[in-house]
Order: sequence, then C-alpha cells, then structure tokens
Amino acid sequence: MPVAPVLWKIAGETLDLTERALIMGVLNVTPDSFSDGGNFADTDSAVSHGLQMVSDGAAIIDVGGESTRPGADAVCEAEELQRAIPVVSRLRAACDALISIDTTKAAVAGAALNAGAAIINDITGGRGDERMLHLAAERGCGFIIMHMQGTPRTMQSAPRYDHVVREVTDFFRQQYARALQCGLEPMAIAFDPGIGFGKTLEHNLELLRNLPQLRIADRPLIVGVSRKSFLGKMIGSPEMSRRTASTVAFTALLRERGANVLRVHDVKENADALRTTEKYLAAAK
Repeated sequence: MPVAPVLWKIAGETLDLTERALIMGVLNVTPDSFSDGGNFADTDSAVSHGLQMVSDGAAIIDVGGESTRPGADAVCEAEELQRAIPVVSRLRAACDALISIDTTKAAVAGAALNAGAAIINDITGGRGDERMLHLAAERGCGFIIMHMQGTPRTMQSAPRYDHVVREVTDFFRQQYARALQCGLEPMAIAFDPGIGFGKTLEHNLELLRNLPQLRIADRPLIVGVSRKSFLGKMIGSPEMSRRTASTVAFTALLRERGANVLRVHDVKENADALRTTEKYLAAAK
C-alpha cells in the first residue's frame, strides 16, 4: 500500500518528510533547563552551540528562553525576549537552518518571527495565549501543537489518563480544528505527543508504541525523548550522561514507526542513527 506523503509547509516552503525525517536541535538559553541548564545561557555560547548543531546535522534549531522542565516556574515576557531574540537573530544571520521558537507567549513568538524564526513550537498547543493561533495564521509559519497535561510546574505531580492514546489523539483533533478556525493552513501544522509532559513512564511508552495512531490528517509527527527522565528509569540510572545511547536507540525505533522530526540534544549521534535507519528502510522496500 502506498504511503501517504507527509508534507510540512513552513513560511512558504514545503518540506517533504515522507522518506527523510529531520533532526531538531534543542537550544535552551535558560539557566535552569533539566539537562543543560546554564550551559548556553549567554548569547555567544548559545549561537556557537546552535551553529555546531547545524554542522552536526540539525535542520531545525529550537530556541527556548523559558524552561519547561517539571516543576519549572514561569518566566516573564521581558526576560524571555531578552534571552531568546538575540540568539534567533544571530543564528538567522549565520546559517540557513530553520529556526523554531519554543514559547507559549504570542509576543515572544512574534518577535522571534520578526528576527528570523519560521516555526512556533508551543507546548500548550495554542491554549496558553489566545493570540497565538491567530498570529501563526497571519504569519504563515509552521506551528507545532504539543500535548501537555497540566503545566510545567504541576504536570508530573500525578498524571492520570483513562486511555492515554485516545485522549492525546482527541486533543490533537480538537486543537487542529481550532487552528483551522483561526485561519492556519492545514499543511503548516505538526503534532507532538509531549513525551514527559504530564505522563508517567507507562504513559510515555504507550504513546511511543502507538505512534502511528497519533497521526492526524497526514500531518508530521515531532517526537522528543532526548535525555528525559523516563530513560533513566528504563536503564536504572539517574545519570544524565547515560541517556544519550537510549535517546539514539529511540531515534532509530521511532523513525521506523513514522516519526518525522526528532527533537534531540546530541545532534551528531542521533543524525547518524536517523540516516542509517532511513537507508535500511529504503533498502528493505
């Protein structure tokens, strides 16, 4: 049976992700992110790391100025702008990679788009700021709808679902319809199940096992498992340094299961795993 094409329209350019997935490099310009908090908090180090990720194989750099780790407090708009926008601007001037802004605030997203970003990555799926979906529609950027139960501060307190796959899929359908009502072009939208965002280990694994069921309207699926705590639980170690190999394993597995964008910290290792998996899949046809 022919595979339906997976196309993502971003700022007037249509990317074909059917056979070739993309690596999205995580660039946290915050002092308190869960895996690399403070390492790239100043603009120079953040830009340098972003360019290294592009050199290592990242097609998208996802810049975030507010930590979304479990228990994180919100950051004011002015602080988030100060952290993220200079990085976006300098990356846009220095490379051709797509730049994504990881934010829940329409004002920050708008400033990032003005500075050269082309994608909005919203962990609230467009629910956190009523202006966000309208902004994305007006600007014609790519828009990622992510699922999260609760808020970063509370999401891991006691996650509960009756049927996690069905509930995440229902949320995607609901927010997809809302996004279209706000004027977003269908092809501009992508979905992220929000692994670790209000989910237990069992919830995460259930979603990953059933990844194909989460696809709505042939839209791209973005998945981020990189360095997350559930990997530590799976290998029986809290050491962050031991999560790279587990992340790479999931990159290969999830590509085989249909993921179109893999959001990772360790770009080179995951890019190698992704390209190897795709060569295997092409040879197996």
